[in-house]
Amino acid sequence: MIRAYLLLLLSLNAFNGFSNNNIVEKDRIPTSSEVFLENMFTDSLDLLDSEALPIKLEGFPSSHDFLIVQDDTTNLSTLSSKSFSFKTKAKYSIPAALIVYGFIALDDNIFKKADTQIHHEIQENYPTFSTQIDDKLQYAPVATVYALNILGVKSKNNLFDRTAMYLISNSLMSMSVDFLKGKTAKLRPSGSDRRSFPSGHTATAFVAAEFMNQEFKNTSPWYGYIGYSMATATGALRMMNNQHWLSDVLAGAGVGILTTKFTYLAYPWIKKKIIGNKHLNFMATPVIQNGNVGFSLIAPL
Repeated sequence: MIRAYLLLLLSLNAFNGFSNNNIVEKDRIPTSSEVFLENMFTDSLDLLDSEALPIKLEGFPSSHDFLIVQDDTTNLSTLSSKSFSFKTKAKYSIPAALIVYGFIALDDNIFKKADTQIHHEIQENYPTFSTQIDDKLQYAPVATVYALNILGVKSKNNLFDRTAMYLISNSLMSMSVDFLKGKTAKLRPSGSDRRSFPSGHTATAFVAAEFMNQEFKNTSPWYGYIGYSMATATGALRMMNNQHWLSDVLAGAGVGILTTKFTYLAYPWIKKKIIGNKHLNFMATPVIQNGNVGFSLIAPL
C-alpha cells in the first residue's frame, strides 16, 4: 500500500511540477483544435494571462505566442506559432489521460487486474482500517487558500473572482462525476453500491488542489505541491477505506484537475459576457448556521 501511495503521490506531483515548467516547443504549426480554441476566445484574449492561454493576436498588448499573418493571395489568415508550448498541451493532456485510464480499467484487462491486485494488498495489510478524515481532507486545499489570504499571502485573483472560479469548477466537477457514476454503475470494492467510478472525494480534492495551485503558482510552486499532496492523500484514504479502486481515484483526479483548468481558461470570457465592464462592489460576511461555519458574498449585479 505504501508503494502504491508513493507512486500515486509522485505521479500527480510530477504532473503539477511539469505543468509549471518552461519547456517550449518552437516553430510548430498549430493543429486544427488549437485554431478552434483561438477562434473561440478571440473576443476575450485581452483578458487572459499568458499562463491560462498563451496565444497572441496582432494588435493586442501581450508580447508572445500567436501572430496572425494575412495572406494577400488567398485572403485567408494563417497562423504561425513561435512558441505554442509543449507545457500548455501537457497541462490538459495529462489529466485527460488519467480519465482515459479509468475508462480503460472498466473492461476486463491488465488495468482492471491492477485494481484488484492493489485492493487485495491494501485489504491484506489494513483489514480493519476505517477513518472519516477523507471527508474533511478533500476540502483542505481550498480552506488553505483562504487561510493564506487572511495571513497576507497574495493570491492571483481577487476574492470575488477566485471564489466564483472555485464554485464553477466544483459545479462542473460534480455534474461530471454524477453523470459518470450513473452511466458506468461500477461496483465499489466494498460492494455497498454501484457508484464507484469516478471517486467524488478525490475529484473534489483535486479541484481544490488545482485551485490552490492556480492562485499561488506565481508566488511559489510549493503551494501547488502541498495542495496536490493533500488531494493525493484523500485518494489514498478512499482506497484504504475500501470505497474505491485505483482507477476510480486516478479518474477522479483527472476530472478535478481538468474542470478547474477549463474554468480558469474560460472564466474571463464568461465574466465578460455576463458582467461586462461593470465594477462589482461586494461584501463578505461570516455565517453560522446549524453548527456550520462559513461565509456569504453579497454582490449587486
